[in-house]
Amino acid sequence: MERFGLDDVQAQAILDMRLKALQGLDREKLQKEYDDLQEKIAYYVSLLEDPEKLKAVLKEELIAIGEKYGDERKTEIQDVEDEIDLEDLIAEEQCVFTLSHNGYIKRTPAAEYKAQGRGGKGVKGMATREEDYVEDLFTASTHDYLLFFTNIGKVYIRKGFMIPEAGRSARGTNIVNVLPLESEEKVAAMLRGRGLQEDQYIEFFTRNGTVKRMSQGELKNIRRTGIRALELNEGDQLIQVLKTNGDETLLAVTHDGMAIRFDENDARPMGRNAVGVRAIRLRKGDYVVAAVRGSDTEDLLTVTENGYGKRTAMSEYGIQGRGGMGLKTYNVTEKTGSVIGAKKVFGDEDILLVSSDGTIIRMPSAGISRLGRSTQGVKLMRPNEGAAVVAIARAEHEDDTAEEVLPTEE
Repeated sequence: MERFGLDDVQAQAILDMRLKALQGLDREKLQKEYDDLQEKIAYYVSLLEDPEKLKAVLKEELIAIGEKYGDERKTEIQDVEDEIDLEDLIAEEQCVFTLSHNGYIKRTPAAEYKAQGRGGKGVKGMATREEDYVEDLFTASTHDYLLFFTNIGKVYIRKGFMIPEAGRSARGTNIVNVLPLESEEKVAAMLRGRGLQEDQYIEFFTRNGTVKRMSQGELKNIRRTGIRALELNEGDQLIQVLKTNGDETLLAVTHDGMAIRFDENDARPMGRNAVGVRAIRLRKGDYVVAAVRGSDTEDLLTVTENGYGKRTAMSEYGIQGRGGMGLKTYNVTEKTGSVIGAKKVFGDEDILLVSSDGTIIRMPSAGISRLGRSTQGVKLMRPNEGAAVVAIARAEHEDDTAEEVLPTEE
């Protein structure tokens, strides 16, 4: 212990060794073990440096495991009856989805907007900053799919209940928290539905009068990060998206009160990267503000920025050829202001009008006068000073209506 600097434990371990170990008779065995380890290290290093070689080894090992342990599956994979899905826990109800110009979105139960008499002031529908205003709204179920089409031609999909719920006067959630939008990307149109069918179509209308027809099947496999839905010419933007069954007529309405109605088959189906064809030939300074599907049994509701509106029989427009100048649909004057939108109505629903300061009014569509194409309409809403009507939407009729006061036609 003194000579070699050993402690008690080390000294005892030496004393316990067999004589042959002390004599180094196991040297040859230890050398062989060392050489084997060096050979394995060299093999593992070469394996890690060569991906193809590594894949081959993994394949051999997996095949060997399969041959050794492979047998009939002992458990059965099948649908579980009454299996609970997240969607099953969400109550289905009609909601109003509101999107502001600056990108704030929210979901509010439609029942919060009680029906009022035509020509009223309305109730506050969204709290907006001075530089912001409500730009779009529509009604849909919490279980409906919502398709979001953006100004750069992409489309995203979400379920209705995925949009955060907020009160009637709340501003809502910034849409970048719901969709992975790029810095200059903005939602231009929204569409609702329960599914997408190969034998049905989506019609895109742009501000500059272009229409594009595309099979709904083109949008079946939408990634969470979105896919491209259409190409847009420079300076153009998407203003309306419609779902059709392949045998419908389409009607486009412009800012200056013109409209054109044509058969959807006048535009052939195109792929996702196509631009489209001309829907209406626009006069200088005019642009498309809305597009609807319609038959002769329905009415077209047209609304102006100063709160005027009217119903007009769809049959008054006939079937025109795509790409023409169209017919006059509204007598636009300084009093009425320009046309801001149009919807087809049946007379058994309610209409929601929203102004730029976030005020919303709800009224039965049956109470809106039916007038000819070239008339000025009647007063539907009195926007607050400095505000203008910016959007309209349809909702299921609310039975609990207020007593309606019908003003004189103007």
